[in-house]
Amino acid sequence: MLAGLAAVGASGSQSASGLLVVCVAQGVLSIVISLVYRVPVKFAWSTPGAALLVATAGITGRFGEAVAAFIVAAALIVLVGLWPTLGRLIARIPSPIANAMLAGILFPLCLAPVTAAVQIPVLAIPVVLVWLVLMRLAPRWAVPAAIVLAGVLLAFTVDSSWLASADLAPHLDFVAPSFDPLVVVSIALPLFVVTMAGQNIPGAAILASFGYAPPVRAALVGSGALSAAGALFGGITFNLAALTQALTAGPEASPDAGRRWIAPVSAGATYVALGLFAGFAAAFVTASPPILIQAVAGLALLGALIGAVTAAMADPSERIAAISTFLVTASGITVLGIGSAFWGLVVGGIVALWFAWRRPRGEQGEASAAE
Repeated sequence: MLAGLAAVGASGSQSASGLLVVCVAQGVLSIVISLVYRVPVKFAWSTPGAALLVATAGITGRFGEAVAAFIVAAALIVLVGLWPTLGRLIARIPSPIANAMLAGILFPLCLAPVTAAVQIPVLAIPVVLVWLVLMRLAPRWAVPAAIVLAGVLLAFTVDSSWLASADLAPHLDFVAPSFDPLVVVSIALPLFVVTMAGQNIPGAAILASFGYAPPVRAALVGSGALSAAGALFGGITFNLAALTQALTAGPEASPDAGRRWIAPVSAGATYVALGLFAGFAAAFVTASPPILIQAVAGLALLGALIGAVTAAMADPSERIAAISTFLVTASGITVLGIGSAFWGLVVGGIVALWFAWRRPRGEQGEASAAE
């Protein structure tokens, strides 16, 4: 996100302000929506949106013009949230395809522990071993212990020069929007599309794959409205989470599905606290090896990956559609500026419709029985 903001003209101070406002806004919304609906609804900033900003560097060097585009994109999300058809469409995504999409999203990140163990063995292998030992002895503490150990190792190995140059005090910088039609078309519309296709739709589908009825209208209207307000202080659009949604909605959060809403409430409180230390956190993460942070996240998501793969392949008649969804999503392709999670759903849906159309209902039943 910091790289994306810098690419469209944000100063270091404005980027820190944007990180603060997004952390607080998405944290508060995670708490409120999860408490009201008793559903584990998690929000996060738009990762594909941030990547889009990096890719569109040069369109504008005036951050006020980018802020205006953020506001337009957020307003479009609110409009979609007021359109109930989207919620009905998401509810109709078959469970095997939704789970296969989730597995495809998780798969590359779950490879990170293997990559880290090869690239930085001194740091990564102790983290993996602690996780493995505690998964056998005290499973609920395995991931927290791995996170703590990774933080300790980084604290002792990362060059401390980043601390002297970091702006640690939390602050908000107001940025007056400046509407330029070219910038709005070049940034706002693609940002809206990738946020909806790459985060909001997969995020709602992930919730549905765990058996929850996602509160789509509240999530979209709330995130869109707060994103528009946050944009005035440098914040990028935020949305339903996808990867971390799998953490808070899955069995790792709680064996009792009715109590998993506590996880995004806890995460939301942590986001608010993180926002107050946005300058410190941004500087520390920037100075740290990204592969180790990804490795810890991959360890945390292994359980969600196992559950998603198991659910995706449970129905023999849906396996070809599910594996097609998985492969396209895991490929990481980007077509027309839209990420692979969306195209995985599209391809999986087309394959499912093709096989359903070619086979009469009786033949499907016989094929499933034979398998």
